[in-house]
Amino acid sequence: MSQQDPVRRALLTSLIVALVSLSLKIAAFTVTGSTAALSDAAESVVHLFAVVFVVYGYYISLKPADDDHHYGHERIEFLSVGAEGAIIIIAGITIIYHAVLSTITGVQIENMGAGIWLLLIAALINLILGSYVLRVGKREKNMIAVSNGKHVLTDVWTSVGVVAALILIHYTGWLFLDVVVSLLVAGYICYEAYKLLRFSISGLMDTRNPEIDRALRNVLNKEKSDWIKGWHHLRHRSSGRTTWIQLHLVFEDDISLKEAHDKATILERKLIDSLDTDAIITIHLEPFEAHEESHDILEGANMKKRLDEFI
Repeated sequence: MSQQDPVRRALLTSLIVALVSLSLKIAAFTVTGSTAALSDAAESVVHLFAVVFVVYGYYISLKPADDDHHYGHERIEFLSVGAEGAIIIIAGITIIYHAVLSTITGVQIENMGAGIWLLLIAALINLILGSYVLRVGKREKNMIAVSNGKHVLTDVWTSVGVVAALILIHYTGWLFLDVVVSLLVAGYICYEAYKLLRFSISGLMDTRNPEIDRALRNVLNKEKSDWIKGWHHLRHRSSGRTTWIQLHLVFEDDISLKEAHDKATILERKLIDSLDTDAIITIHLEPFEAHEESHDILEGANMKKRLDEFI
């Protein structure tokens, strides 16, 4: 792994800044006693744990394939993003708990000016960091960095919401706003966590990527010729920066094996070039006239899978 790896640098920067931001928010809660400020600090505690996990996940994802992991380690991206989403939901539940507790015991807020400045500084730091990490993640097409950047930016909006509440309380005296903002913050971060979990589950379930599917089909639909008669059973799934692709390619019956292999290899290069990711492609070569007859050999090979499901 290169020391100049931009994703690595962005995630490590995020980890360091998460510690700074958490310190500022704890200080804001300490001087104000605000439940909303506590909710913001609680979110940052969880965010710190999430960043530690995504940094670890990124290092694991870079490991090459080995005897125990023939497809590499990139799928940990989905686990990492899902874990971050789950941790954010824990933060949301924690915030709701403290908001309800404040409603029961009463709200008391002090030193709002100092608390507001501390939160504003934390928000500005996170705005710069989140924009940077998100930009690096999108440029490098790394979902671990993208999810972390989005999480940092949610931290900005929670801080802004808390600051707005403290300013309103200062001018109106409506202490109940402290609890209301806490609940709104909790709802917002839970929604963001839901989107991360949805991405994680879609990846783990190998949900079809429509952009990749469209790019592959555009290439395949242009490849019919006197020798290449068609294709079918296109399948693909993505893990990190790698897309795994399988398809059946139908050739004229009297083409030589070498020529069929050469044409399939040229098509393989075109498919790879059509994608923004790396790709590993497996092409099953079939004769045009006899391929249905050849498939009959596989009939009944699996106990519970129909023939058309695995060919």
